[in-house]
Amino acid sequence: MSPGILGKKIGMTQMFRADGQAVPVTLLKAGPCMVVQRKTPTADGYDAVQLGLVEFIKPQRINKPTTGHLKKAGAEGSRFMREFPLRPGDDDLKPGDKVLVDQFKPKDIVDVIGISKGKGFAGVVKRHHFRGGEGTHGSMFHRAPGSIGASSFPSRVVPGMRMGGHMGNERVTVRNLEIIEVDTEDNVLVVKGAVPGPNGGYVVVRRAKR
Repeated sequence: MSPGILGKKIGMTQMFRADGQAVPVTLLKAGPCMVVQRKTPTADGYDAVQLGLVEFIKPQRINKPTTGHLKKAGAEGSRFMREFPLRPGDDDLKPGDKVLVDQFKPKDIVDVIGISKGKGFAGVVKRHHFRGGEGTHGSMFHRAPGSIGASSFPSRVVPGMRMGGHMGNERVTVRNLEIIEVDTEDNVLVVKGAVPGPNGGYVVVRRAKR
């Protein structure tokens, strides 16, 4: 059993269960992947496997150190690589082994990790869902954040204060998504619900931790 797989987001649609219930789903182009490196407790201090997504990439898009790293495992053409910790029950994968979508089956529960869509600069009302001030009666406080800290103590803005800034373009994990269908011919996973990122964005699909 593979700990996970790499892929790309295709887009969203809906499917119907046998009882007629409509289910919103996301299609993921998952794999084929190849094991690029195996991390062992004796050599690296932990047990993990590094997977690379096999796709058509121009050689000049991959730098020389990465090209040499991939050549050791015979996995040329893998630009998107991620590590998966190995847990009891996972396969003993070795460099050069393939990981395909047939490792998963319907009703499996997975976590999907992606980079959310970048929204640019956003204020606190849009970014953090602040209520804002009154809209009428002479109010001059509409979409401002209000106080951000005390003056005398601690005389600074504490870290993590919710303010306006760059919204999106962050690593987001959506947990416990159900796999509805597995298409082994076209390497497609159909998962229930939404997945972070734009269509065509890279995603990491791992076995659910919780």
